[in-house]
Amino acid sequence: MTSLQLPILVEQYKHMKQKTVAHTGLDAIADEQFARAITWIDDLKTGMIDYLKFPRRVTDVHFPVVMDDDSVKTFHGYRVLHNRARGPGKGGMRYHPTVSKDEVAALAKLMTWKTAVANVPFGGAKGGVVCDTKQLSQTELRRITRAFVIELDDLIGPHTDIPAPDMYTNQQTMAWIYDTFDVMHRGQNNRAVVTGKPIELGGSVGRDQATARGCLYATRQLLKHQKVPGLATIDGARIAIQGLGNAGGAALRLFHEAGARIIAVSDSSGGVFSASGLDPDTALDFKRQNGSITGLPGAKIITNEDLLGLECEILIPAAMECQLREDNAASVNAKLIVEAANGPTTPAADIVLHEKNVIVLPDIVANSGGVIVSYFEWVQNLENQRWDLDKVNTRLEKRMLEAVDAMVESWIELDAKSNSGARQRTSPTLRDAALVTAIRRVAEVIMQRDIWG
Repeated sequence: MTSLQLPILVEQYKHMKQKTVAHTGLDAIADEQFARAITWIDDLKTGMIDYLKFPRRVTDVHFPVVMDDDSVKTFHGYRVLHNRARGPGKGGMRYHPTVSKDEVAALAKLMTWKTAVANVPFGGAKGGVVCDTKQLSQTELRRITRAFVIELDDLIGPHTDIPAPDMYTNQQTMAWIYDTFDVMHRGQNNRAVVTGKPIELGGSVGRDQATARGCLYATRQLLKHQKVPGLATIDGARIAIQGLGNAGGAALRLFHEAGARIIAVSDSSGGVFSASGLDPDTALDFKRQNGSITGLPGAKIITNEDLLGLECEILIPAAMECQLREDNAASVNAKLIVEAANGPTTPAADIVLHEKNVIVLPDIVANSGGVIVSYFEWVQNLENQRWDLDKVNTRLEKRMLEAVDAMVESWIELDAKSNSGARQRTSPTLRDAALVTAIRRVAEVIMQRDIWG
């Protein structure tokens, strides 16, 4: 990377020892993945590592909300902007009881790398409110959302920081965010302040399936590179999917349509298995009617842990983070793991899977379809356009293929470096390659902007 001169790499980061804890949080995962990736980059200036490691801005707010019973409850919210060297911050808003500052900061960092490897002009951001949506009415959720946006004020905006749906938020949540911001900024085109909106408010067609469709495109392209031993095509491949939310449910349908045999799926209550394959319509209808996939007629009941250990060609974690850990990674019997969820694999599990020759298509590439189509929505809003579905999916496929190709090219380069004999190294993973690609792109833009001049 010729634009990054004066090659000085802080030694303490180059040789950080990989932890082998059985379970860790997203913040530790993001830190360890970053620490491993930068050992492959020999030309970062002093200080650049710390700048990329820490968030640019952390916003921590408390705000009161009148509840349905006329009581007043105080809620805690966060918005973290990790980096905006390549463009406005971009990242979801999640509503969950476990939301924390460290978790949100880690997710913001992952968004920086995801937008960079997908090569869209955004930086990384994330937000959340500590709450249990299952215990709140629609009216209470609306009040929480509007109060949170008022607290954030001009920290979000079409050209500064752009929220999107995440865990337990949806199109309706985004509509409330847009409307509140629009009331606060009259006379402007404010639709681009948020993505993942209803179509009628400027949302993009194809956004609801974008994450899963991107996973499909990325998987196909990786297999074309013939880098997964014993697996050449999706057609006929046995697939197990953990999680039946937006990404998992859409993946069930799309991978089935691509010719795969979906042998197992699960949700938070458990899973089901059928060696002959599951029908997507039957499975999704059953879950919709019963609230759970467990008990699907003609399928064997299994646990989520059982699903992770099934013999299959492709395993798709599409649920929560930290599902594949040091204590269960050895039981994985898939040839390829496609990370539809954020952070489903801990660094300790990465080591175990690498030793087992299980290829992991990392989250920052595999699930980047969502942010890519969010970018398309943002562009459509700014230009007062509306694209049709064919245009959205064609452009999504092109972006996903380019991201996979860049990752594989970096992987080949790093593998050659590991075999050069210049220094003892373990062989690189696809995650290393994707992160190196992203970090180099962000660092190069920072240097080009002369931030350090």
